[in-house]
Amino acid sequence: MCDRLIVGVTTDELVSQYKDKKTVIPYEERSEIIRNIQGVDCVVPQSNMDKFEAWQKYQFDVLIVGDDWYRSDKWNAIEEKLRSVNVRVFYLPYTKGTSSTKINQILDQHRIPL
Repeated sequence: MCDRLIVGVTTDELVSQYKDKKTVIPYEERSEIIRNIQGVDCVVPQSNMDKFEAWQKYQFDVLIVGDDWYRSDKWNAIEEKLRSVNVRVFYLPYTKGTSSTKINQILDQHRIPL
């Protein structure tokens, strides 16, 4: 699907803005995990939700995003802007059964206090 795979990893600050909580795994560690996946050529920080700004910087022709954004008003506008510069948007199935909140609650129950 692509010649070069650039993966945007959401910064801790951005996560706290749109999820109103802190990340459990810090940005640097999440970036390192992604960087070590075979096929990933480059990892970049995603410090805002403006995909058109990202396109201006990286000039990609394909954007892959979770389908939890599909057909939302915000993403319809973003997709239209990207379409105007010939970017195709593909939606991957969102993992509805996986909740980071539930995982964190379970981990909190089993953590040993320092």
